Amino acid sequence: MEKKNNSYVIYAGITTVIWATAVLFTQYAQESFSSQSIGALRYLFATASILVVMAVKKIGPPKLKDVPKFLVSGFLGFTCYVTSFNLAVETITGATCSIIAQIIPILTAVFSCIFLREKISFRGWIAISMAFAGILVMALWNGAFSVNPGILWMLLAAVSLSVYNLTQRVFVKTYTAFQTTAYSIIGGTLFLLVFLPGAIPEMGEATKASWGALVYLGVCGGAIAYVFWTKAFSLAKRTSDVSNFMFAQPLIASLVGFWFRGETPGPETVFGGLLVLGGMFLFQMGTREG
Repeated sequence: MEKKNNSYVIYAGITTVIWATAVLFTQYAQESFSSQSIGALRYLFATASILVVMAVKKIGPPKLKDVPKFLVSGFLGFTCYVTSFNLAVETITGATCSIIAQIIPILTAVFSCIFLREKISFRGWIAISMAFAGILVMALWNGAFSVNPGILWMLLAAVSLSVYNLTQRVFVKTYTAFQTTAYSIIGGTLFLLVFLPGAIPEMGEATKASWGALVYLGVCGGAIAYVFWTKAFSLAKRTSDVSNFMFAQPLIASLVGFWFRGETPGPETVFGGLLVLGGMFLFQMGTREG
């Protein structure tokens, strides 16, 4: 495992920005592909780029005894998360998705305390609560929260990605960040191939913009972002140091929407965003004693 230092902030920050822009590119991809097809094709591109790097760098497969671990990790972080998320967004509002998605860093922090024996100070929990409150402000300002069975799918997605975060934290003790991510993505892609037959008819009529969006989602939003995410886990003192960056995604996504689509941020984005940034700053600067 690599020596702990504050450079994890760079890797986690870049990942957060990439994932926030992925929302925009997903919208472009949805012009030609269904949600399930996007999941399958996105990670086919991610796997292809990873295999190229593995071939160039002459990186072999994981130890045979670790293959089941990476299959489970890939299933949780990619197959289960992507499928559950896609099913959720079909029946609940974006605001509801945003709220439940921000449970991921909280669940990750709780799971890391229980299973990895990591400690978070009282001030750290206050910071987490402050950031989550900012998300609530951004999502509930206009009363857009909805309640239906889709919430259960989103909760499953949140739990899946939270557990995936813990697996990456553990795996980087014996593998590099690239290996850990690569093996997990490949494992998850194998399960996602079940959706490939449904994507084939859509491929023939897809626009160039949709194809370009899929390539970006696979190579940048998939391979590069997840490698950086795992790299951040390998450098950070605590798992929550990294996972808390996810609180910033809705704010960044709003700014991206403003820049590319002219979507003017409302007061909920301003006030909620300030709470999110304040909570993240408090956590990063005020929990060093933990």
